[in-house]
Amino acid sequence: MIAMIGSIIVLASVVIGFLMAGGDLLLLWHPSEIVVIIGAALGAFVTSHPLKVVKASFANAVGLFKAPAYTRDSYVDLLKLVFDLLVKARKEGLLAIESDIESPEKSELFSRYPSIVADHHMLEFITDCLRLMVGGNLDPNELESLLDYELETHHKETLEPAHAVQKVADALPGFGIVAAVLGIINTMSAIEGSSNAEIGMKVGAALTGTFLGILVAYGFVGPIAAAMEGRAHEEGKAFEVVKMALVASVRGYPPQVAVEFARKLLFSDVRPTFTDLETHLKGKPKAAAE
Repeated sequence: MIAMIGSIIVLASVVIGFLMAGGDLLLLWHPSEIVVIIGAALGAFVTSHPLKVVKASFANAVGLFKAPAYTRDSYVDLLKLVFDLLVKARKEGLLAIESDIESPEKSELFSRYPSIVADHHMLEFITDCLRLMVGGNLDPNELESLLDYELETHHKETLEPAHAVQKVADALPGFGIVAAVLGIINTMSAIEGSSNAEIGMKVGAALTGTFLGILVAYGFVGPIAAAMEGRAHEEGKAFEVVKMALVASVRGYPPQVAVEFARKLLFSDVRPTFTDLETHLKGKPKAAAE
């Protein structure tokens, strides 16, 4: 929603300012310029990136108009799930959670957190990490190093769409110049027999290409790329939280302390307080907390 509000402010500011200066909005309406700029930018974007990045870019851009995947309540559920898993492993042994991680969709423990089960990437990350703990026999440093490599790969992949869109923003002013040059060529070819007013109209149309290229680049596409990058960093924090809790558990810390380590990683706007999280953890059914 905030992305939509920002875009509206940009557009409204430009339009109102133009009208205040005595401009006519119809002077900015040149479909041929739009076709050249947007079409060329889209073509270059598709050419320079693999299909998965193209699809992810459009999906992530649309996702900016939706709520973040992980809110404060989502993080509470994530920490509670990790806590439940660590408590069960500590009391019954790591092999006790093997059935849970092999078939999380059928697990009674995982079924308490449907939002996390629905997140395929997070579910896979959690189960893969627990498999390493159950069968990998890794020491804490090895586990932490391995998970760092995995998170680095994950973050790089999730940032690819934002970087791709930023490249489009960087190229748009250039495509605006292309549209302007084409307009000037068209103007030069029509000079003979044209009045000064007609030539002025054609030059104005050509300059609109430069204007549109710069406006779309810095007013819309560039901010969208920055917002996509920020959203990727925010959502990547959930994976770091899981990693911290599991590594702390392997180092020998009890589940309550391991989860507290993970809680400290969260940004202030989504981080539950110590007391609040403790209340949620103690509020679990006795069978899960013992």
